[in-house]
Amino acid sequence: MENPSPKRPDLRPWKNLRYDIPAGIVVFLVAIPLCLGIALASKGTVDEAPLFSGLLAGILGGLVIPFISRSPLSVSGPAAGLIAIVISGIDTAGSFEAFLVAVTLGGILQIILGFFKAGTIAYFFPSSVIKGMLAAIGLILIRKQLPHAFGVDTEAVDLNAHLFETPAVIHEIAMEGHYEIGAIIIALISLAILITWDNTPLKKINILPAALVVVIVGVLVNLGFKAINPDWVLLGGDGGHLVNLPESLISGGISGLVGEFRFPDFSALSNPDIYVVGLTIGLVASVETLLSVEAVDKLDPHKRSSPLNRELIAQGTANTIGGLLGALPITAVIVRSSANVNSGGQTRASAMVHGILLVVSVITIGQVLNMIPLASLAAILLLIGYKLARPALFKTLYKEGMSQFLPFVITIVAVLATDLLIGIAIGTLVGIFFTVRANFRTAITVEKEGEAHVIKLKKDVSFMNKAILNQALNEIPEGSKLILDGRNADFIDHDIQEIIREFEVRAAEKDIEMEILDVEEHHAYA
Repeated sequence: MENPSPKRPDLRPWKNLRYDIPAGIVVFLVAIPLCLGIALASKGTVDEAPLFSGLLAGILGGLVIPFISRSPLSVSGPAAGLIAIVISGIDTAGSFEAFLVAVTLGGILQIILGFFKAGTIAYFFPSSVIKGMLAAIGLILIRKQLPHAFGVDTEAVDLNAHLFETPAVIHEIAMEGHYEIGAIIIALISLAILITWDNTPLKKINILPAALVVVIVGVLVNLGFKAINPDWVLLGGDGGHLVNLPESLISGGISGLVGEFRFPDFSALSNPDIYVVGLTIGLVASVETLLSVEAVDKLDPHKRSSPLNRELIAQGTANTIGGLLGALPITAVIVRSSANVNSGGQTRASAMVHGILLVVSVITIGQVLNMIPLASLAAILLLIGYKLARPALFKTLYKEGMSQFLPFVITIVAVLATDLLIGIAIGTLVGIFFTVRANFRTAITVEKEGEAHVIKLKKDVSFMNKAILNQALNEIPEGSKLILDGRNADFIDHDIQEIIREFEVRAAEKDIEMEILDVEEHHAYA
């Protein structure tokens, strides 16, 4: 008797709230410092992005995109990969309000790209490159969160030092005493909970994910330091080691939120540079979104495929609205999306939950959120980073051969040495090289059939295969028989046919009996 096929899970958003609500809470907790941190980093020389612009980007990523997108697990918001574009864009525009015009134009461009079905561009990136991108982001995530796990004094150590400078930064932290014992204790406890959680009975309580437990424990431990050793207590405020929401947001209610809106200066439309900035935002945000969504689909335990054209329309809609209200550019972001997957999210309802909580939190429980240690959040992100760049992944790619391993490793190194998009471009070029190289080898094969040497031409044989064909022909011994078989070729260009005609002359001189099958039938395209 055959076993019955497994029941297909019901993946409608309203059917998975017991998973999506806890995951949305975790993503929300991860998103708060990221939204603020990216906004803080987006400072041009002539103007800067307000803190609220980062939060608003996260809110729109949770409350607009999920209603249009059909990507089940990706989460959108402000992206660290766009910080450089934001900084140069603000300087080019001359003010943040003028820059918002470019954000709006970029959003409109994304909508147009979606309607013209440009989303398939993501399928042209090799899977090894996508995995390399994920691993590189994991390593960057580890590097960026280590200082928060140590409770580093932000004025004493360069938190933006390059990844390759990590050993020097850690040495400086240790030697100069730029750390907080309280932060280290909380980070270690948090990591211990995260690592051992799956082996505890509490794992069965779906509403209590490990990351949420870590946040709660972190708050309680920090409060407990007051009784154990006040010197270990982590403080908030500027330069502190707790989440730091602006007072104007957490005390102003809904009117405080509305009061933080910034509106575009449409007089900037007369500046030709604004269109260049808008084009850059639209294209870069689209590529980053498409790659992130495809990467998240690979992490999806149900292996669902997101409609990428619709995703472009969703992202473009959010960016258009964001530009009109004062938000940073929005993309699908792998960090929050990975947190969503690892926290058990099942549908896009988790992204909606995170957006709702962003709104509710800043107008109701801002003071409570300001009690969360950054070390707790750092521990969550450190483990996510480790999973993205786990050693087993390197081992698996190595076993699959150099055609997979080298693009993977080169993508990682290139992303770390340059930036996300340049690194992906370099990795893709390496992947294309191996693909072309493989086609070279399979387009022409040499076999021995009895006493005859058989050279078979397969698929498309172009001028790029000249070297391989010449080598194969030159290795045919004198006085032998050669069959040159083109029956399985789809296309043989003029250069290849010319080489064959030239070899016919040499074959006669070397007493090689030569038989040509259907080569002349596959003429080069006009």
